[in-house]
Amino acid sequence: MQKTNRPNWLNKKISPSSHKEMRALLEEKSISTICQEALCPNISECFKKKVATFMILGTSCTRTCSFCAVSKEKPMPPNPNEPKNIALAIKELSLNHAVITSPTRDDLSDNGAEHFCKTVKEIKEINKETIVELLISDMQEDELSLKKIATSGAEIIGHNLETVPRLYNIRKGAHYNRSLRVLQKLSIFNPACATKSGIMLGFGESDDEVLQLMQDLLSINCKLLSIGQYLAPSSKHAKVIEYVKPERFEFFKNIGLKMGFSYIKSSPYTRSSYLAHEYLEAI
Repeated sequence: MQKTNRPNWLNKKISPSSHKEMRALLEEKSISTICQEALCPNISECFKKKVATFMILGTSCTRTCSFCAVSKEKPMPPNPNEPKNIALAIKELSLNHAVITSPTRDDLSDNGAEHFCKTVKEIKEINKETIVELLISDMQEDELSLKKIATSGAEIIGHNLETVPRLYNIRKGAHYNRSLRVLQKLSIFNPACATKSGIMLGFGESDDEVLQLMQDLLSINCKLLSIGQYLAPSSKHAKVIEYVKPERFEFFKNIGLKMGFSYIKSSPYTRSSYLAHEYLEAI
């Protein structure tokens, strides 16, 4: 499979003029979003709807994944005011479903688990009806950290596999089987909490490899899945090997539902938390 010019189905435009109101709110409360830090192509669509995926624990990651645009500079200590600020922003935005993520923080003794828990607690105190979804790192598979996260009060907890085992060189410091175990342990520690994962296509994966990954997720009771197209943030990042046709995304969605997934969002512009509220009907 050879890289080609970007096809016409990947023509979504970013409109900075639609960001002003959301940016003002985020700056006022010193809140970061993965939408901005990861250069998400859906940012204009989501910001216009006053929806964002909040990013806690700073904007610098302790790992060097070759597909990700998040900063690799030395991380700063967690901001103690961040949980309350995010809860207030959610109230101001009247969000019924809030998604919280973070960079990987291997430098913290608990991998940032306690800060996640404080954030969920603040959100629930101020926004009692809001559904909270967390998107976490592998927490180095530390069981105490994972147990805290699993019992934090969040209704959905996601951890992304990102790609098939053969291509894990793009995930520096990560291990496919460890990520599977993380999702499995989250489900064991709190069976009432739904688990979710996400992958990108376009690295050169085969259909059989993707289908095996999907079966691996089902084997650990992870039944929510997002599938999107990898788009290189810059020429310094991992190259796009293939621009996957929309029909292939539809194929994986349809076969995945037959396999036993409760909900799959699968399209070129799908991202982990894109239209995350749509998953709620399946939990």
